[in-house]
Amino acid sequence: MTTNSVNNTTFDNLGLALKQDTTKSSGAIGQDQFLQLMVTQLKNQDPTKPLDSGAFLGQLAQFGTVSGIQQMQTSLSDLSTSLRSNQALMASGLVGRTVLAPGNVGALTAGVGLGGMLDLPSSASDVAVSITDSSGQLVQRLSLGSQVAGQVPFFWDGTMTNGAAAAPGQYKISAQALSGSDKYAVNTNVLSHVDSVSLGDPKGMMLNLSGLGPVLVSDVKQIY
Repeated sequence: MTTNSVNNTTFDNLGLALKQDTTKSSGAIGQDQFLQLMVTQLKNQDPTKPLDSGAFLGQLAQFGTVSGIQQMQTSLSDLSTSLRSNQALMASGLVGRTVLAPGNVGALTAGVGLGGMLDLPSSASDVAVSITDSSGQLVQRLSLGSQVAGQVPFFWDGTMTNGAAAAPGQYKISAQALSGSDKYAVNTNVLSHVDSVSLGDPKGMMLNLSGLGPVLVSDVKQIY
């Protein structure tokens, strides 16, 4: 039984009609008001027909449950706000750092190069990384040889297949592995510079990475 049903039945029978509090939402009463009404109901009960105490306990338990849920919701909301603040503080500290995140595009910086990690699902007899420019032209192929399953690092110093230095900018990265006669693509993770942080994205906090673009903080695998 809800507090509203108590208001509309038992209290009306006792001539204790409730006045609506215009300062609160329709049908809402506070815990103190609920207890006062319950005490008044007990005082005015017919001694020959006592009211069911079990019903009172059920009403009080229900009211306490609703009150507890409201308090829990408030606590969770406060916790969520605190976590967002802590995450924002942590993310702001990443600006200027280098992170490893999933992606297939990297930014080549003169004198620095471009690197990352491959997620190799199983051991392979040969692993290679292909670097292509914005037009899809192959500029370099890195042969990593035989590798065991796990994370496999790769690095490109910016030298093209003809020996000339590639121009700084964005390049696409892809990797392939050979196991027996089977050749398959391998997921790539790129080392990128954190340019800024975006806080308002509905998906979550985003890191804006050089060459790679926006990436969720939760997707970052390593911070350097």
